[in-house]
Amino acid sequence: MRGHDELAERFEERRGRLRAVAYRMLGSPGEADDAVQEAWLRLGRTGGDGIDNLTAWLTTVVSRVCLDMLRSRASRREDPYGDQPPEPAAVGLPEDEAVLADSVGLALLVVLDTLGPAERVAFVLHDLFAVPFDRVAAVLDRSRPAAKKLASRARHKVRGTPVVPGAELDRHREVVEAFLSAARGGDLGALLDVLAPDVVRHADPAVLPPGVAAELRGARAVAEGTVLLRDRTRFAAVALVDGTWASWSLPGTAAARAPGAGRGRAGRRVRSGLGAR
Repeated sequence: MRGHDELAERFEERRGRLRAVAYRMLGSPGEADDAVQEAWLRLGRTGGDGIDNLTAWLTTVVSRVCLDMLRSRASRREDPYGDQPPEPAAVGLPEDEAVLADSVGLALLVVLDTLGPAERVAFVLHDLFAVPFDRVAAVLDRSRPAAKKLASRARHKVRGTPVVPGAELDRHREVVEAFLSAARGGDLGALLDVLAPDVVRHADPAVLPPGVAAELRGARAVAEGTVLLRDRTRFAAVALVDGTWASWSLPGTAAARAPGAGRGRAGRRVRSGLGAR
């Protein structure tokens, strides 16, 4: 019993760091806690004997658990939902998630959510937690050069490369900020003013309330749908995603993006969607 208590104490000393790693990999406080708990269960089954560096061992276990969860999440997004949409995923209180997201940087979480599972794990481990590439490669079951390439590719995406000239990119940001302001205020008129007439909103049924359509077409339908979900934009932020400005809130909530102009009213087109996580 004493040995178990000592092992539990050593684990608790590292819990904060493990949760920080898992949260940046998963973007969800609840899933991060699940990953950390799984690491504790595996440690309990393995025991501390023979583990020279407990911090490194636990980080590896948590990272592999997160990688599996990210891959499973990506697989669920690709699978057809069939005739009936899945039940919405359970989430924590928005205020609790907002506090945690603020401590990390919501814009960073938005961009991390655009990375592939292996890219995200490689970037978080090496660039955010200074884990050597040898260990990153072991987590990913890749070669060291492959792990470095994944991290480099992720780093390029995180930094963002504008796809339109600077002046036009500034106008895009103004459009997204106007959309976000109108969404937060539930201002139907302002939303209609900023949305292009033929705007289309696509959403993951898993994150929508029962009875809400996954796809909406036309400015009025999208505006009314945005007003209906206005509470989900309270903690949104503006970030550069895939070279264009987007507003994004917590995982599973509303997003709006202003892609490159060229069709419709220049600088006034907004694609709106609900991000799935």
